[in-house]
Order: sequence, then C-alpha cells, then structure tokens
Amino acid sequence: MTMRILFLTQILPYPPDAGPRIKTWNVLRYLSSRGHEIMLASFVRAEEFQFIPMIEQVCKSVYTVPIKRSRLADAGYLLRSLLSKRPFLIERDDRNGMHKVVQDVMKSARVDCIHADQLTMTQYALPYSERGLKDGSSIIKPNGKGIQWKRRPVLVFDAHNAVWTIVERMRGNLPRLFQPLAGLEAHRVKQYEGQLVSAFDHTLTVTENDRTELLQAAHSVNGRNVGEHHTGNLQDSITVAPIAVDTERIQPVSRQAGSKSILTLGSLHYPPNADGIRWFLKRVFPRIKESIPDTHLNIIGKNPPDDLVRLANDDSNSVTIAGYVPDLRPYLQSSAIVVIPVRAGSGMRVRILDAFAYGMPVVTTTVGLEGIEAIPGEHILVADTAQDFARNVINLLRNEDLQAKLSANGRSFVEKHYHFKIALRPLDRIYGEFNI
Repeated sequence: MTMRILFLTQILPYPPDAGPRIKTWNVLRYLSSRGHEIMLASFVRAEEFQFIPMIEQVCKSVYTVPIKRSRLADAGYLLRSLLSKRPFLIERDDRNGMHKVVQDVMKSARVDCIHADQLTMTQYALPYSERGLKDGSSIIKPNGKGIQWKRRPVLVFDAHNAVWTIVERMRGNLPRLFQPLAGLEAHRVKQYEGQLVSAFDHTLTVTENDRTELLQAAHSVNGRNVGEHHTGNLQDSITVAPIAVDTERIQPVSRQAGSKSILTLGSLHYPPNADGIRWFLKRVFPRIKESIPDTHLNIIGKNPPDDLVRLANDDSNSVTIAGYVPDLRPYLQSSAIVVIPVRAGSGMRVRILDAFAYGMPVVTTTVGLEGIEAIPGEHILVADTAQDFARNVINLLRNEDLQAKLSANGRSFVEKHYHFKIALRPLDRIYGEFNI
C-alpha cells in the first residue's frame, strides 16, 4: 500500500559518508523503491545545500531548515534543559523553523505517516500523537494549540540507537566533575525514550539489544501495565531493522601488499567515536609500535577534537589525522587493516559494515560488534583490553593469510545479510499494516 510519508531528519542524509547518513539514505531509497511518496524535512548546514538535488531524486519534495551549532549556544541549551527538565539533546534541536515546516506541510498536504528519524526529531511529530508525551514539568498534548489535521497520521520513531545507554556508558569515561551531569542527562533521556515508545505507533531499532533497552526504558517510566497498544502490545510495536549498506555501490579495494598501515575512521565530533580513537592512540598504538616500529596510523573523520590533533602532532612520524576525505578508497588501498575501537555506544557501527564491503580486515571491541552477527575469528577480530587489542592488530599485520581470510569472509557476510534491499525488508511489515 502506497503511503505519503513526512520524513524528519536531524542531518541531511546525503552524501552517505557517515553512519547516520548511510542508515537514513538507504531507508529513504528502500521506501521510495517500494512506491511510497516521501516529503523530507531536514535541518541543513551551510555546506550541505549543494546536495539537495541528489535528495530530490529519491524524495518528492524537500523542505530545509538552516541550523548552525556552537559551544556558546550549547551552553544556553544546557541551562534551558536544567530549567525545563527535558533532555539537553531535545532542547538543543527544538527549533521554531522546523515546527513551522511540519505544521505547514500537515496543513497543505495529505500525510499518512510521520517518520521521525532519530531521537531529537520526535518532538516535531508528538503533537499528532493520540497519547501525547509527559516530559518533565510539561505535557505535549495531542492536537496542540494551532495544530490541525484532517486525520491523524501514523507515527514511526526511527530510533537508530537507545541513546540513554550511550550517555550512560560515556559517563564512566568522563572526568568526575562531569559525571553527575551526564548521569542526569542519561536519566532524562531514558525517561523521554521510554515515553516515546508509548506515544508513537511504531518504533524501529537497529539491534535486538536496542529493542530490549528501549523496552526497559518504557517499563521504567510507565510500569509493567503499559502493554496495551492500539497496534498490539508494546513489545510488538518495536521492530528490528538493521543498518544496511549498498554492496553494489561499494566494491572491494586492492590492498597494498606488505603494508603496515592502520586505518581508523569515524565522525570525530561524536564523543563515543573520539573516545575510542583516543583510547587506541594512547593505550594501544604504543604497544603496536614496540613490536612493529614502522607501523603508521591514519585517522579519518570530520572535526577532530583539539586533544587528538595534539596527540597526533606529538607523534607525527607515525600518526596522521586526515580529517574529512571525500573518497576513502586511496586510504583503504594503502592500509593493511581497519581498527574500530569502541568503548561506548549503542546501535550498530556502520563503519564495520562498510569496511567489510570494501574487503578490509577489521579489529574491534565487543561493544563495537554489538548488533552485527559476525563471528569473531571468522569475519573479524575482537578484543577489549589494550593489551589484547594490540596483540590482535600485531598478529593481523604480520599474517597476510589471515588478512585475506577476514577480507573474503567479511565481504561475503555483508553481501548476504546487510545489503539494504535485504536487511530493510522488515519495513514492509510496518508500512503495510496500517489501514490508511
């Protein structure tokens, strides 16, 4: 059944060069390929307007709201969060411009479904919920002031992650001074996410772990008698649809024989990514250099923190921070392996799926592999301590046969399980079960 979908995104989903963009871009492509009509409303940074024509090839219409972040503004949103008792993440992305876009579309077009992509975009769909949402001291009521629609749209919360678990895990890696504030944010996000599960008709997660953690959040807020839901019980309203990649577009690279180069990558403005690479650079990489002095580390990612830049500069003969690069292939071709060091996070690491698709051998942590059904030792190497992680990297750098095995097995694995035309089939059940 064809649906008209108002799709709300916090970041423009093109180019597909980072985890959230890759996930959202493939969801948009899949829904469009199934015949659904998509109206995209997205926040857009100044450098992203050039990519809108690419989005328009998939979406019928695109509405944009300019956004610019700053540390000074974030301080103001943090203060507002403390006063409102809403999560900081929600306050930070609560913008009048986006509220107006959503209201205007709802008034002028037939909308069968509002698909809120990631936690912070849910607030723009909540006024159209039958149940509303109590968030701290305020209540967002259905059909709020100035909001009118001819019939209530179906609401889908595309969670990406159970965000409260990310904040909770990060808390332990922060200086003690900031841990109480992080604990408060984790508590508020958990409450908010738990209420969203009840307020939305359907919730999407990318892993079974995230599904369990969002159910835990829902039960902690609402108690254990919240099971009755108009689309079934609460448990049935959450569907797992993993992050997917395009294995037709991404083809394996030819790696340089005998290379001792290591590649790691991630959006470095995202704290869990920076934390993991910081740990690798400080605790793991020195151990690797003791055994393989001529090894080299390339760090790729947008907006690296100042302390990472300083660490790299202190060892400039062995470490390079390339920042954002439009084409990964030359860096992959010159590297022997990819490392994805993750100590905090939720959901799935698209970087691992991409590395598999490129035919790269990968070393990660248990947290890094969460949500991906790859087998350690068969498709990937996994270690959690600095000593064990370094040992795995050293062994892999010295063993080209093992590199070849992981490369071939990883590519075959991602083709079979995570190509977007296969992995996103659970969306058909969600978008076919509602009688519009």
